[in-house]
Amino acid sequence: MSPKNDAKQSEGFTAEEMAAMKERAKEAKAEAKAKANREAGESDLLAKIAEMPEHDRSLATRLHEIISENAPDLWPKTWYGQPAYAIDGKSVVCFFQAASKFNTRYATLGFQHDANLDDGNMWPTAFAVIALTPADEERIAALVRKAVS
Repeated sequence: MSPKNDAKQSEGFTAEEMAAMKERAKEAKAEAKAKANREAGESDLLAKIAEMPEHDRSLATRLHEIISENAPDLWPKTWYGQPAYAIDGKSVVCFFQAASKFNTRYATLGFQHDANLDDGNMWPTAFAVIALTPADEERIAALVRKAVS
């Protein structure tokens, strides 16, 4: 280092260093806000699951575990008052609709247009769910992994 640079370093941070620190502070604030939004979304989702009748609640709880394990980048949230999972908390990839929501025979696990499930000219985007066996759980895990691939 030249004497001129030594003097500049002893005075404090360079303009470039200050700019870099400001950028990092801005990034940290954005990260903290995103984390808070994600945590709030999961809190809302878990509260909605807790309100469900037992059968729907047990399905939704297990689906939440499967989706969270297999697509940890998806943000839990509520969507039309039901559990959903979205890219950055915005675009819903998949959702659960309790049977009790519309007094139907079965609950639904559905996928939206941002799910990467395309397979030819026609493919399923929603599944009736009445119970979850280990084989069903593995099929759902594979679908969720594909949806976010």
